[in-house]
Amino acid sequence: MLSLQQKLSLQQKLSPQQIQYQKLLQLNTMALEQRIKTELELNPILEETLEDEIELTQEQEENSDDDSPEEEIEVNKDDEFDVEDYMNDGDLDSDRINKSPDDEDNRPIAPSKVSQTERLLDQLHILKLPEEQIILGEVIIGSLSKDGYFREDLTKIVEDLKLFEHVEVTIEDAEKVLKMIQLLDPVGIAARDLQECLLIQIRNSSYDPYYSYLGEKILSENYSDFVNKRFDAIQTKMNLTRETLKSILDLIHKLNPKPGASALESDEANQITPDFIIEKVDDDYVITLNDKSMPSVTISSTYLEMIDGKKRKRKVTPREKETHQFLREKFESAKWFIASIQQRRETLMKIMRSIFEKQYEFFENGPKFLRPMIYKDIADEIMMDISTISRVVNGKYVQSPVGIHELKYFFSEGLSTDDGDEVSNKHIRILIKEICDSEPKNKPHSDEKIAKILVDKGIHIARRTVAKYREQLQIPVARLRKEL
Repeated sequence: MLSLQQKLSLQQKLSPQQIQYQKLLQLNTMALEQRIKTELELNPILEETLEDEIELTQEQEENSDDDSPEEEIEVNKDDEFDVEDYMNDGDLDSDRINKSPDDEDNRPIAPSKVSQTERLLDQLHILKLPEEQIILGEVIIGSLSKDGYFREDLTKIVEDLKLFEHVEVTIEDAEKVLKMIQLLDPVGIAARDLQECLLIQIRNSSYDPYYSYLGEKILSENYSDFVNKRFDAIQTKMNLTRETLKSILDLIHKLNPKPGASALESDEANQITPDFIIEKVDDDYVITLNDKSMPSVTISSTYLEMIDGKKRKRKVTPREKETHQFLREKFESAKWFIASIQQRRETLMKIMRSIFEKQYEFFENGPKFLRPMIYKDIADEIMMDISTISRVVNGKYVQSPVGIHELKYFFSEGLSTDDGDEVSNKHIRILIKEICDSEPKNKPHSDEKIAKILVDKGIHIARRTVAKYREQLQIPVARLRKEL
């Protein structure tokens, strides 16, 4: 037996235009510029507005005769837009494209940078090596980690070259090629571990031969004691004075434990382009959206005239009707795209102004005055959803007198002080770093001691929280911070 039921439900659905706006909101300045160029290629209704065209349009508008008779246009009631609204609009973004020549952004372009991989390959090709060894060297250099270490199995690389490239190199020759690469600039590159890296550097250094010899002996025979800061054991085993041991350790500390750290690879070589610029003018701050290099898009007047002309006709062929439908769809898409860009700009500026107001002391006096703030604080103030705030702050940067910071930097939890104020956890990290920098080097503070110092400053914090923040700062435990 069939039964009929009624069910009332409330669902939230996003329109395609809302989805497009949300996607544009996530893009930073560089990504949005590329997105606009892609849209210009896909949508013929859109066109990029050049400065000369903008000036010409403005002159035509000034010289136009307002008393000219208007023709009656038969408008289809099914149309959800008015073409006339876009016939004389130079751009929905007039506040940006009508800028004066003095406002042009003439920042110098960053010079092209050569990656460390390319520098190593250039040095390798200078060496007079057989072709098969050059090929092996290229594979080794291409296998280096970001910090410059070679952590692959050399035997497996030799076997793969023989199997897939038909390049035969003996293990002995492969070891020789690896050692040659380790002597390239920077010395110690392609080492298999930290001990080998330091030994290569100290053997090929120009430091005092006596201390270099003793340093090499420490690294080769007493490496475990050195890593674990057991200086008394090293002093006893090698029968050294305190002053001599200190000189040797100072020499070792001059060596570079990460010779590949200066490599400028693909993502790291990219220059950060700030999305916002905050400048101090006299006693006031000016916030601008850094989009001067963004292509200015507008609706093509040629295609608008085509749409308008087809709407005047009473009889149209099926082909003309299909063309009109296509142009209508593209026009609707172009209209929403331009509106989404404008809405994105307004949303970004609204959020940036709110962040600035809440973190005014930070921009005025520096990082120590960063206040605790969460997404909800901004969302409540500007009456937007938390997810919108999250999309805006992710991957976007602001340039201000105190440096360049990602917007996410300004959001952090806080801890209460004895005075009733709240301190940002980023400020607490700064305090922990200052405490570690000023501690006695021969007797570093434990996490418990650091927590007690912070409590004395009125900040109540647990020892394990100190340990967590210390690890985030990449500060080793007290035992490993010990120095002579």
